[in-house]
Formats: sequence, C-alpha cells, structure tokens
Amino acid sequence: MNIAGYLTARSRAMVAHLDVRMEAIIVGWIVIVCGLGAVKVLTSPASYLGPKVMLVTGMPYLLIAAAPIAGYRLTARSFPHGLLSAQPVIRFCRYGTWDEIDPLSARQSPAFGPAGFLASLLVGLLLNVPLRSLEFILALPAIPPTSPGWAVHLMGAMTADVVVMNFFYMVCFVMALRAVPLFPRMMVFAWIIDVVMQFAIARYMVASPDLPASVSVSLQSLLHGNIEKVFASVFVWLPYLILSDRVNLTFRQRVRAGSEAPAEAAKSPEMEDANA
Repeated sequence: MNIAGYLTARSRAMVAHLDVRMEAIIVGWIVIVCGLGAVKVLTSPASYLGPKVMLVTGMPYLLIAAAPIAGYRLTARSFPHGLLSAQPVIRFCRYGTWDEIDPLSARQSPAFGPAGFLASLLVGLLLNVPLRSLEFILALPAIPPTSPGWAVHLMGAMTADVVVMNFFYMVCFVMALRAVPLFPRMMVFAWIIDVVMQFAIARYMVASPDLPASVSVSLQSLLHGNIEKVFASVFVWLPYLILSDRVNLTFRQRVRAGSEAPAEAAKSPEMEDANA
C-alpha cells in the first residue's frame, strides 16, 4: 500500500472509531461540562444565595452541555446509517463538468465517504464544540440573576451563541458522517449563522450604554476573533467542498466528466488528498 492509500485508510478508520465511540464521548462531555459548570457556580456569589439562584446560575452550562447532544440525536435519527437520501432538486454547486451516477454505484466506490481531507473537516467540526464551550467557560464567570442587568444580558447573549453554534456544528458533523447530500449546504448555513450571531451580539451588547468600557473592549476583541475564525474556515474549506472529487462523489453523487466508471474516479480523491 502506498503512502496515500495508507493515510486514507487511517483517516477512514479514525472516523469509524469516532462513530462507534460517540456514546462514550457524550458521557465524557456531560461529565466535563457539568463538572466545570458546578465548580464555576460553587465558587461564585450564587453559592451564598440559595439553591434556586444556584440552579438559575448553572442553567447556561446545562444548556451548553445539552445542545450538541440534541444536535447529534436529532440528526442521527433523521439520517440513520445506510439511508439513501435523495439529491436536492435545485443544484447550487455547478462549477465544473460532471457526470451523474446512481447512489448505489457511488457507495460502492472506495472513494465514497469521509476520508482524507474530508475526515479532517469532520474532526474539526467535532473539536469546535468543546473548544468553543471551554472558551466560554473560561472567559465568563458564573453570573447569578441578581447581578447588574448588563452582566445578565451578556451572559444570556454569549450562552445563546455557544448553544446555537454547538447544535448546528454537531448537525453538520453527523450529516457529513452519514454522507447526507445536504451537508455542504448545512455547512454554509452554519457559517452564515455563526457570523450573524457575532454581529447580533455586537449590535445588542457593545452598543449598550450600560456596558463598562473595559468589558466592551474585551467583548469586541472576542467577537472579532470569532468572525476571523469563521472566515478562515470558509477560506480553507469552501473551495474543497466545491472542487473535491471525494465531496462530489459522496454528497452530490457525480464524477468528473470523462471518467470511465466510479471505480476509476475513486482513485482521484486519494491522490488529491495526498498531493493537495
């Protein structure tokens, strides 16, 4: 086996391992996020204000823990393993010249499914959930409902951002894992929602006259960093989602015009992943 074939096989095995271990990952995720949230609440002023206030203070961490699980469960049940999903009626990605193939032929090709760079995208989507959540937990203290209004509103806005994006990025992860044709569109939709959320928080919070100047500066820096990360992802992955032979075979069930058969087209993504 050459190096390209070896790396492709390893990436495919890694994705399969993640798929099999998702239940264990979910348990670990709940323990870590709820544990960190409990520590934040117990070391905050809310710990002196009674159990009801502590519960309300800890609600953001419970929502953050639940959002990606809800995204995973909902999408996994909507698109079970082996489901042959229909192609969208309207094609948005028309760049290049392609020949349509039937779903069974596409799935029989060794180039079908997450491997190579596509596996890297899946891992990045999965890692984005804990990284974004930990950034939130470390950046913001636990804010009880008795805090100043600007602090409560800030906590609510930032919680909504993490909860919404954790949900959608996990939906994208499962759709890519299950080779759902709508995955590229969902990925673009998630990027758009992410950017809109950052601008909405900036408009809602940074413009607030009650927000302290020091907090406003830090918040603007955080939102600007989030937008930069989204555009970096778009710059790296959008061309791949449009041009990749593997992506087009897996999600659009088509091969480059002139390919003799799907089996022949299957060779190009491995060489693409190795040489890109």
